[in-house]
Amino acid sequence: MRMFCAALLCFLLLTSCSGRGNANINIMTVNEPEAETSEPAALIDPLQIRAAEIASSLDNRLLAAQVLICGIDGKGKLPEHIITLLKELPTGGIMLFKYNLNTDNNAIKNLLTETTSLIQDELGIPPFIAVDHEGGGVNRFLPGVATLPAASSYWKLAGKEGKEAALAKIKTDSFRSGCEISALGINLNFAPVAEYLNDNNRDFLEYRSYGPDPAFTAEAAEAFIYGMELAGVLCVIKHFPCSAGKDPHYFTSVLDGDRAALNELVSPFTSLISGGSARAVMAAHSLVPAVDSSQIASLSPAVLDLWLRGDIGFEGIIISDDFIMEAAGKLRPEEAAVRSVAAGADMILVWPEHLRRTNKAFLAALADGRLSGERLREAAQHVIYEKLRLGLLE
Repeated sequence: MRMFCAALLCFLLLTSCSGRGNANINIMTVNEPEAETSEPAALIDPLQIRAAEIASSLDNRLLAAQVLICGIDGKGKLPEHIITLLKELPTGGIMLFKYNLNTDNNAIKNLLTETTSLIQDELGIPPFIAVDHEGGGVNRFLPGVATLPAASSYWKLAGKEGKEAALAKIKTDSFRSGCEISALGINLNFAPVAEYLNDNNRDFLEYRSYGPDPAFTAEAAEAFIYGMELAGVLCVIKHFPCSAGKDPHYFTSVLDGDRAALNELVSPFTSLISGGSARAVMAAHSLVPAVDSSQIASLSPAVLDLWLRGDIGFEGIIISDDFIMEAAGKLRPEEAAVRSVAAGADMILVWPEHLRRTNKAFLAALADGRLSGERLREAAQHVIYEKLRLGLLE
């Protein structure tokens, strides 16, 4: 089995899918000319420069739209009210659900081509097209389309055939499935789960986690990201700083423990970030009293800015989970969106009925000082940078 997986992976990596993949994956750097002093030349990332130029060219309305990932109505074709909405507010991303995808591949392609073209024509910046595609039960597609095994199955495979066989299979499976969803027009995957399984999160994540070993969880998530990115799909590891208790759609999650215990809990995230694999992280609606006792992680500067950005060193996109979940509390979604971006998030999930109100809330917050223009531009720049890095935007 191990030899078969290795051979299959080599074949897949050599052939790639539809000419997409690694051509635009690696971050480009060039050296500055050597100064007259003998100090080492600094590295300049031309994509960062380009992302800053593009973000600076957008007005506040478009900057606010760029940090939003909006759901859409429609299957096979955009309805007129969504066309009008996206022309007015060409969002930075679109998120898809089963009601958009329970149809044949041609209908999915037509919907996503129309959506991408509409936003690109309005703004000149294509959207992320996002889906939850973890594998197992978290699958938005019809049977037989882009299937993936549950994450827990790889932990079982590692126990039977060894860790290397399991990691090789994750790479081949995620690459194959990544090619399938990329061919449909999807380029952002809200996966993998980077939380290792424990007694606190078992009810919520039992089949969605790579198992109880933090080190294997990090390696498995890295393998999943590798395959997806090779297929041209950006992954969003989730849910930082982990979950506890029941499903956050219905219950608030509280992470007890001191900072040492919390650092152990997030160790797979730390490993993925320090190793450079993680380019996007989803922030959870968990309450973390040892870090911030007054507000959930997705609204907390102490969690997003000081801990995730500062202590751990994350430089990519922070995406906040859906604010209509019960765990998010009683704030209006548009107010939560403003507070989350002010705290350090870069993208917010919204629904069509909330899109205009959320955009207006951003403009009002800029006007009264609750959100700085610098923070909003920084968030949009993070989004645009990853689109450049993936080759979605020239």
